[in-house]
Amino acid sequence: MSAHAEAHAAHPPAAHQSSRVDARTLGMFLFIASEIMLFGSFFTAYFFVRISAPGAQWPTPGHHLPVFVAGMNTIILVTSSFTMHWGLQAIKRGNRVGLQAGLTLTFLLGLTFLLTQVREYSRIGFAPGTDAFGTIFYCLTGLHGAHVFVGLTLLLAATVRSYRGHYSAEAHHGVEIPGIYWHFVDVMWIVVYTTVYIL
Repeated sequence: MSAHAEAHAAHPPAAHQSSRVDARTLGMFLFIASEIMLFGSFFTAYFFVRISAPGAQWPTPGHHLPVFVAGMNTIILVTSSFTMHWGLQAIKRGNRVGLQAGLTLTFLLGLTFLLTQVREYSRIGFAPGTDAFGTIFYCLTGLHGAHVFVGLTLLLAATVRSYRGHYSAEAHHGVEIPGIYWHFVDVMWIVVYTTVYIL
C-alpha cells in the first residue's frame, strides 16, 4: 500500500454535504417538524371536544380560566425569546459576557413561566379527570410545559458551558440549537394560549 493510500485510510475525506444547513441544525428543524405534528394531534382533539360540547358555552360551565395570569405568563415567555436572541447575537460578535447575561435571563424567565404554570394548576379549580374539557386543557398545556422543561434543561447546559468559556464567535452551535428549540416553544405557547384561553 502506498504512502498516499495509507494516509487516505487513516484520515478519510469529510462526508459530502449537499445542503448549506449544518447537519445539527437540520436535525433540530426535523425534530421540531415532528413536534409540530404531535401538537397538531392534540389541537385536533381539542377542537373535536369543543365542537362536541353540549350547548354554545365554552369553556363548559364551571370552568374559569385565569386569562390575565396566562397573558402575563405569555409576555414573560415572549420576552425570553428576545433575551435568547440577544445572547446568541452577542457570542456571534465575540461578546461572552453578553452571551452569559442573555442565557441566564432566558433561563430565569423560562423558569418563572413554568413555576407560574404549576401555580395556576394548583388554583384553577378543576382536574384532568373532571370532564373532557379538563382533560384536553391539561393535555395541551401539560404537553407544552413538558417542552418548556426540556428547553430549560438545554438552556441550563448551555448557560453552564458559557460560564466555562466553551463558546466563541466561530463555535456557537451549542447556543444556536437550543435557541431554535426555545423559539419553537415560545411560538407554540402563543398558539396554545390563543386557542385555549382567548378563542
